[in-house]
Amino acid sequence: MPDYQPVPITLDPIETASAGELRALQEERLRDTVRHAYANSPHYRAAFDEIGVRPADIGGLDDLGSLPFTTKEDLRRGYPFGMFAVPREQVARIHASSGTTGQSTVVGYTAGDLRTWAKLMARSLRAAGARPGQLLHNAYGYGLFTGGLGVHAGAEELGCTVVPVSGGMTERQVRLIADFRPDIITATPTYMLAIADEMERQGIDPAGTSLKVGVFGAEPWTDELRRTLEERLALHAVDIYGLSEVIGPGVAQECLETKDGLHIWEDHFYPEIVDPASGATVPDGQFGELVFTSLTKQAMPVLRYRTGDLTRLLPGTARPMRRMEKITGRTDDMIILRGVNIFPTQIEELLLRQPALAPHFQCVRGKDGPLDTLTVTTEPAAGVSPETAADAGRELADRIKNTIGVTVAVEIVPAGSVERSAGKMRRVVDHR
Repeated sequence: MPDYQPVPITLDPIETASAGELRALQEERLRDTVRHAYANSPHYRAAFDEIGVRPADIGGLDDLGSLPFTTKEDLRRGYPFGMFAVPREQVARIHASSGTTGQSTVVGYTAGDLRTWAKLMARSLRAAGARPGQLLHNAYGYGLFTGGLGVHAGAEELGCTVVPVSGGMTERQVRLIADFRPDIITATPTYMLAIADEMERQGIDPAGTSLKVGVFGAEPWTDELRRTLEERLALHAVDIYGLSEVIGPGVAQECLETKDGLHIWEDHFYPEIVDPASGATVPDGQFGELVFTSLTKQAMPVLRYRTGDLTRLLPGTARPMRRMEKITGRTDDMIILRGVNIFPTQIEELLLRQPALAPHFQCVRGKDGPLDTLTVTTEPAAGVSPETAADAGRELADRIKNTIGVTVAVEIVPAGSVERSAGKMRRVVDHR
């Protein structure tokens, strides 16, 4: 276990506010956001008018359920600038999704939005254990993806020295880590595995670097993978959550002192959990789909945005604000195989208990006549013989059958064959 203990810091007043103080601020900001969205966003004006709701009807959080949901499809229909609530000339920056699963979604930020985002990212990095003056190696992708620039601005706001490496060029990443000796690294967890593999290829012990904290996000990952990363790299591995449609990274952050879920910055983003099928709100503590309403965004406010991420809300611990449990999967990543719901994170958890297998894997969907099939493709761990890996693969298939309740094939492929990514890992490949 890493022994790094960050210097104690003073929290922002809102991070220690009472429940009543926080709720009063949320309700004031909600009313302002609703009025702003109705007055300036054609999409929200039409959505409100369709159901007969006016801004004056939204007096507080108890009225939130009377508002319509916002979906990714709404953002796609609004492409490129139809969701903006300020003139395009007042938008200081634009980000967008890759569009690999459909029409790209576009988000915009005023100069004020960018300042808010930087402050929230600084708060997140501080909660993760980063401190002013430390060196931060940023391996999130720059460009239209929000990860790289979001982390960069927050790290500078906190007072860190930023190394803006971006994703890719893994050999160079390792050399810069060895030469610059950063304290903090930010990346997707699966890309951190690829960096650790490259360290070993170059003869560098991943546990012997200067890294103290890894802030990992942009894809679901398990506590099993946390343990793997912490043991292999001798650093603290903490989760960060965000999504472009809401603002980017910095919506919620796991605190280093507890590592027990992500505290949501509820002064800026109000969370709900709904039943994915019915859309009905469920109580805190129950699993469902995460929904967010932005409370301070100007260029592109979102009301009751359905994220597709599955989790539950829990009471605060390191901060009074509520936590969200680590994302267990996404509604669009769920695999239904012979009536059983499977998420890649379930496969990851079981795979990481097999030391003879590498942590790199993909779930490949196929067909056998009329029946759907699922093959888990993975690799041997370093130094493991093909025979030992094959035995571990058969054991993994048995564990999946006994734990999840479905029969899958496990294919062991040569080391380096499973797709690597410098960004979000593609866990599910559909060959049907």
